[in-house]
Amino acid sequence: MKKIEQRALLCCVLALFLTAGLLVFLVKYVIDGGSWSSSAFNRHLYNSDGQLAVGTVLDRDGDILSSAENGVRIYYDNETVRKATLHAVGDLQGNIGTGALNAFADKLTGYNLINGAYDAGQGAELYLTIDARYNYEAYQALSGHAGTVAVYNYKTGEILCMVSAPSYDPLHVPADIETNPRYEGAYLNRFLSSTFTPGSVYKTVTLTAALEKIPDLMDRTWECTGSVDIGGETIICSGTHGQQDIGDAFANSCNVVFAQLAVELGADALREYTEEAGLTRSYSVSGLPTARGTFVWDDITDGELGWAGVGQGRDQVNPCALMCFMGAVADGGRAANPYLIEKTVSALGIPSLPRLFTGRTGRLIAAASAEALAEMMAENVEKTYGTGRFPNMDICAKSGTAEVGEGKTPHAWFTGFLRNEDAPYAFVVLVENGGGGSSVAGTVAGRVLDVMVNGY
Repeated sequence: MKKIEQRALLCCVLALFLTAGLLVFLVKYVIDGGSWSSSAFNRHLYNSDGQLAVGTVLDRDGDILSSAENGVRIYYDNETVRKATLHAVGDLQGNIGTGALNAFADKLTGYNLINGAYDAGQGAELYLTIDARYNYEAYQALSGHAGTVAVYNYKTGEILCMVSAPSYDPLHVPADIETNPRYEGAYLNRFLSSTFTPGSVYKTVTLTAALEKIPDLMDRTWECTGSVDIGGETIICSGTHGQQDIGDAFANSCNVVFAQLAVELGADALREYTEEAGLTRSYSVSGLPTARGTFVWDDITDGELGWAGVGQGRDQVNPCALMCFMGAVADGGRAANPYLIEKTVSALGIPSLPRLFTGRTGRLIAAASAEALAEMMAENVEKTYGTGRFPNMDICAKSGTAEVGEGKTPHAWFTGFLRNEDAPYAFVVLVENGGGGSSVAGTVAGRVLDVMVNGY
């Protein structure tokens, strides 16, 4: 009798292990089934060249950006559009990790939990949130420079434009792409996967901290003589601005004033506000993680802190995170989380379920501070950048010219948002080694936003 009890107990233990293993498998199947199905080892979904042979990628208007015909993948028939949408669509070799053909292969195969990749002959349609026309304009506006341009709806989260350069034609890959400096970083999506020295666009964070931490900020004035000595280090300004209040200092992007504010605030305060702004976090854009910004606050001198407060030194920011911060400033402190997939439609014509709610960021800035910062960014446009460059736009913006090494042309930044009710857009433009932020990156932003707001 005792042996029977022992065997029964052993059987129960084995059954529990079997049940636990089955549960683990089912959980993994639900989470990773799409990746298993779309693996390159699943040969009936790929052609002999290793290219995904099913599924169609479309933009938000239904323009086909890439599809498969008889097992051969084809792209849009305009070369510039192919280059402008490459980092959103993907390449034939799988080198661009953020491209839909690689990152969203499970959705293109038509995979579901019940039937798997049930229609290898056709696959599914994947609609991206981007508009190919806006990408085309942005890519043209970059004029051959490396950099990135992105615009999103801070109310809904839809990324309407996402361009990274350098790019190339996926149907005619340059033979020297691995050796020609012109294509350095061509596989990298600079908007999602890179960080850069922010320059003066970071002053939006320093100003936010000052608005909340320095009670008499709005009553103060400063004298800018072109430079200031902080802790034995000379902080050089872009000009000699004379006597100015904080509004003028922000519009003039005065390094002298903002370096002094940074030291007065202290490293701990700047760390707090940088983290609150989301500039050190990684966003998930339809499952694609963004790079984290990095800022060094420990064991730095006052001079280094002054440079950090104006966006120089060892500061590094991700363009997507900066864009989201701009969206939060526009929308009272919080913004919609950005996403790239509009919807999918199965081979049977069945669309995916609509979004039931809009994911939101946490609070990136206090509501009162967001309102004050927005007004000062609007004054930047009126005082410095010129409202005529942005017709029919209630625009708030900040430019940046980021020094990136002796003898190198600075990076040009332009970021901000529109307060138009029918165009609630936040944007970021980076032109690597482009020069002046307002003159270069601002011109790119103006061209893209003009098309988006005023049409062709």
